[in-house]
Amino acid sequence: MPQEETETLREAHVVGTVLKDKLDALYARYNRRRFVHPDPLEFLYRYEDADDREVVGMIASSLAYGRVAHILKSVRTVLGLFGPSPASFLDRASRRELLDALAGFEHRFTTGPELAALLYGVGRVRRRHGSLAKCFEAGMDPGEDLLAPLSAFVAELAAAAGEPLLHLVPSPERGSACKRLNLFLRWMVRRDAVDPGGWDGVPRSMLLVPLDTHMHRVGRALGFTKRAQADWRAAAEVTAAFKTLAPDDPVRYDFALTRLGIRGDADMGEFLAGLNLQGARQHG
Repeated sequence: MPQEETETLREAHVVGTVLKDKLDALYARYNRRRFVHPDPLEFLYRYEDADDREVVGMIASSLAYGRVAHILKSVRTVLGLFGPSPASFLDRASRRELLDALAGFEHRFTTGPELAALLYGVGRVRRRHGSLAKCFEAGMDPGEDLLAPLSAFVAELAAAAGEPLLHLVPSPERGSACKRLNLFLRWMVRRDAVDPGGWDGVPRSMLLVPLDTHMHRVGRALGFTKRAQADWRAAAEVTAAFKTLAPDDPVRYDFALTRLGIRGDADMGEFLAGLNLQGARQHG
């Protein structure tokens, strides 16, 4: 192997080792349940049953846009309508019952009828497959990436709802990063101190980083993507880079990294400066 190529590979290894060490330290510090609030994920902790968690996760992730205080209020309002088992409620609810229950509901530009359509679709899909997890697994093929099964999952939800769900559950086929759907999948597939899990049939290696403005900025700062837009391709590029550090769990660092954007005791600029990747290249 030419010396120049050997040096390039050695440099990449050194930089990757420095970055992984820093990310593991960040994970150890912030990937704890006491750092979750305020985050809509906290609603999932109230439910032991995976059926209830997947329904609550769909509600919480779909409404996870806008000011966090408003998100928490909206999710709390919706869950308050459905009793102790949201899954049982949706499994038997008619469209009319959901429209009546959500009459007058608004979350920014999501209306009660729009959310009712999604939740009616969720109930129908669960009745057809037994769970949202089984619906998603039905679209999976070994060795393929997330695009096809997630697209099939969104299409089935929309068909069951009887109307497009373009904003609440956008399809990756349209180029959307699908940040909220990927957040939902992270919650349901991963299981650690923060993510409660419940979908044991979906491999963590299939997950895609929930790419919002903050994580897009992180990805660009780390050189994981050069794309100016936080779209599906950017999310795939950022995830591919994380996969070189954690092949079986590329979304492992997502929660800890997002704390850098919302906590007063955490600073993204300081974290990036602490990586000193240029120094690692020179002295590794």
